[in-house]
Amino acid sequence: MKTRRWTRSPRGKIFGVVTGLAEWRELNPEMTRLIVFLIVLFTGVFPGIAIYLMLALILPMQTEDDIIRETHHKGETIDVSFEEAGNDGKWQEDEDLRRDYDKEKDWDERFRKGE
Repeated sequence: MKTRRWTRSPRGKIFGVVTGLAEWRELNPEMTRLIVFLIVLFTGVFPGIAIYLMLALILPMQTEDDIIRETHHKGETIDVSFEEAGNDGKWQEDEDLRRDYDKEKDWDERFRKGE
């Protein structure tokens, strides 16, 4: 999956910061998590965790507009947004993504309110 900007991903393990980075740069999320973990471990645990938490607060939550869908037209690959691509029943994952997004959005609102 590719996104237009760095956002927190609803598919992430802890706040979705690293998974959002991996999706933005089209990297393997597991490998990106491992690299970030090793960097935090070997450069100082406290500063790394503090930076990660600050990013979790600063980065916006991923929306459907941030996701770039690739469609193939006459042998060419074209990047289109969710609205431009339309939904003709081929993308069952959209419903799962929407459900995860709503769930994460609820948690995000609770976190910011301090509940």
